[in-house]
Amino acid sequence: QVQLVESGGGLVQPGGSLRLSCAASGILFRIYTMGWYRQAPGKQRELVASITSGGTSNYADSVKGRFTISRDNTDKTVNLQMNNLKPEDTAVYHCNAYNPRTPTNYWGQGTQVTVSS
Repeated sequence: QVQLVESGGGLVQPGGSLRLSCAASGILFRIYTMGWYRQAPGKQRELVASITSGGTSNYADSVKGRFTISRDNTDKTVNLQMNNLKPEDTAVYHCNAYNPRTPTNYWGQGTQVTVSS
């Protein structure tokens, strides 16, 4: 059974930082492209950042220079370090595992991030 379990969300003031983590099980983690998506109320889900099996990362323009994605293939985790958070970063953040060869797509339940003073 595939599971993606997110943690690390919460309430933070503008300019603050949070670190999201996603623990994966039930997949051959090292071959998957891992990503973080977010969905704000009334908006479509959007890609925040992704990292391929080879370690190549990609970011939405809105988070470049502020967010950093990383992965640990031994621990089967993917992290998202979020700095200088803005109110517009408020959303539910979902972990995603994508195997481009199959293709197979898995989602976590999400973790709420709220940026507010």
